[in-house]
Amino acid sequence: MGLRRLTGEHLARLALGLIMLGLPLGLVGAWAVARTAASPTTVHGRVTEDGGWLPGTLRATVGTPLRLRLISDDVQHGFAIGQSDSPAVDLPPGEIVDTTLSFSQSGTYTFYCTRWCGPNHWRMRGVIEVTGGQPAISDAIDPLYLSLGIDIDAPHPALVVPGVRPSAERGEALGTGLPERMRSRQDFVRRSPVEIWQGLRRDPSTTGLSDSQVWDLVAYLWHSTTSIDALSDGQELYAQNCAACHGEDGAGDGVMAPNVAAPVLAGHESGDQPSSPADFTDRSTMLGASSALLQGKILRGGMGTGMPYWGPILTDAQLWALTDYLWTFQFEEAP
Repeated sequence: MGLRRLTGEHLARLALGLIMLGLPLGLVGAWAVARTAASPTTVHGRVTEDGGWLPGTLRATVGTPLRLRLISDDVQHGFAIGQSDSPAVDLPPGEIVDTTLSFSQSGTYTFYCTRWCGPNHWRMRGVIEVTGGQPAISDAIDPLYLSLGIDIDAPHPALVVPGVRPSAERGEALGTGLPERMRSRQDFVRRSPVEIWQGLRRDPSTTGLSDSQVWDLVAYLWHSTTSIDALSDGQELYAQNCAACHGEDGAGDGVMAPNVAAPVLAGHESGDQPSSPADFTDRSTMLGASSALLQGKILRGGMGTGMPYWGPILTDAQLWALTDYLWTFQFEEAP
């Protein structure tokens, strides 16, 4: 009886001791798990030649915030998520910048540098693989250039070009008698300006107009199928993403032009690649290309050239706004 009573007392004391010891250990364990779950992921930014984003692949879960600690190891960089309304985060050299991302749908998201940090700036991209939850619903269809069967790498020179820069303002004064079938955005987007000019030149409504006046009508059709807001958005996108290579005036003479391989708009024979970015002021090259072709080139990029692919970065509306803006290098806008 005495031995049993002593054993029971010892067991009770032992159990109490384990409980008292286990409580703080449990709290420490829970704290450690919570701390690990909340720990930010450190991402280093370097110019592309030195590695770009390190790591270049991140992982996240729907509904769980992704905390990032961003550090630029060399020059000024910017961090942004493609096709997102969230503002870019500036990364001054050597400073630690914390940011938190949240995702409501699974999928692969592209992050990229927003600052021109070097000749291969546009290659400074990475991906975030988000799992859990429902995938983003996509109603995407083939890009227009594919559905139209346009070979965006083939030559598309305009065989007829205007002697002076076409004016949407002059064309507006002439365009009151244009057939409605020639006023649609769909028609302008799908056909090159030279094809539209040829169609107008053959139409009875332009009898008595000079070739130059018919080109003014083409400029007016372009202006009437876009909007001031779209052109403003396109101008901002061009300044941020294109001017460094193509130049502020679109002549292919940007500050980065000597350092990059050129994109091909008009097309060139193999081995005859031009040495500078596309010149959007060149009449033969541009007026032979449709908006569908230009948008496809921006979306897909120039295969084997320095022309970036902007499909995972820009939204569909941004792609078209940028495409519309490129025509300002060919046509004078109406007031």
